[in-house]
Amino acid sequence: MALPQAKQDALAARIAGLDLPQGGWLGAARSEALARLTAMGLPTKRDEYWRYTDPTLLTAPGACAAVFDDSDEPPVFDAIDRLKLVFTDGVFDAAASDNPALAGIEIERLALAGSADIHWAQGLYGVLETRGQNPVPRPLAALNSAFATDGILIRVTGKVAKPVSLIYRHKSDASDAILHHCIKLEAGAELTLLENGPAAARFLKVLEVEVGDGARFHHIRAQGRDHERLAATHIFARLGAEALFKSFTLTANGRMTRNDCVLELVGDDAKAHVAGAAMGDRSFHHDDTVFVTHAAERCESRQVFKKVLKNGAVGVFQGKILVKPGAQKTDGYQISQSLLLDDDSQFLAKPELEIYADDVKCSHGSTSGAIDETALYYLRSRGVPLKQAQSLLVLAFLAEAIAEIEDEAIADDIRGRLEGWLHRHES
Repeated sequence: MALPQAKQDALAARIAGLDLPQGGWLGAARSEALARLTAMGLPTKRDEYWRYTDPTLLTAPGACAAVFDDSDEPPVFDAIDRLKLVFTDGVFDAAASDNPALAGIEIERLALAGSADIHWAQGLYGVLETRGQNPVPRPLAALNSAFATDGILIRVTGKVAKPVSLIYRHKSDASDAILHHCIKLEAGAELTLLENGPAAARFLKVLEVEVGDGARFHHIRAQGRDHERLAATHIFARLGAEALFKSFTLTANGRMTRNDCVLELVGDDAKAHVAGAAMGDRSFHHDDTVFVTHAAERCESRQVFKKVLKNGAVGVFQGKILVKPGAQKTDGYQISQSLLLDDDSQFLAKPELEIYADDVKCSHGSTSGAIDETALYYLRSRGVPLKQAQSLLVLAFLAEAIAEIEDEAIADDIRGRLEGWLHRHES
């Protein structure tokens, strides 16, 4: 079927100012991604998985100006011992970063490794993104694979002693950043990856993760600070036998954020947990779209998403569990809930199950409501001030999502950020 003219025109305008670097193994991968993108076109609000989120700001030829937050609030994860790799407006900042060699693992910049003829990332870059295009097209991910010029490539063969931290700094009001990261965990390896920072006025990111047999991958990220920023992020992960994948995202502020997560459990006894806590005020639109495929036996998946919305903020959750034939003993759990702090905010949810095996345990649920007046009265009757009582109930609401973080020090840092946000947005 021919691509509609409107989509062709929008795509041509979006990529007109982008360069498609050639040469090396990465040049071939970029050309293949561009072919996928050309066949799909850019998303519109008429596409099924964009019905609740208008992608116009994400697909426009240029980024809208977004003033960066220059407050003196300490960055998230600042107290965590970690290896820091810094990007400023989408460009690696070597002067602000730690020496990657200190991690004891293979870490390379995409901008430098892509010119080689052969590289281990050749079997990963764009590969999981391609697999994630079916059955739901994800054109922005293909756009990223085609035009990303920087990112980090990490290969892990053992247990990494301390987290690797990707820090995204925003300095230019009109920056339009595209980053692509690839992480490969060999059998039995373990890595914790931290991400934080606003990155740019508009940020398009893809993270591809191969989790080998028995490997463990922990991912915690914080999206916040700059309120006018736009972001579209994608995680594509494939899990081997007895592998563990855990990802948690904290989002506070942002004009529009779309987080896609596509997970494939292809080895028996694999576990995948993806969770998020979002807090938004006023012109805040936040969309979590998750697709989990069970393709092996005795696998477990959990989706836990909580959103706190006020003053007209909008939250979206689209989550699907697909259980393929033969994926017996699957245990799939999905919950999406919102706490609406006024009558103007909105939560839109689309939970889905598609099951082709007969010995499974799968459930999904979605709720939306206000603060429990009985619980609020109980706290007030015991002398707790109104604002403090409301904050306590909000934190209790978010607790199930935060519980997905295994490292208690990182979990405590996240709770502190949530408390700070509540304090700043009490009115």
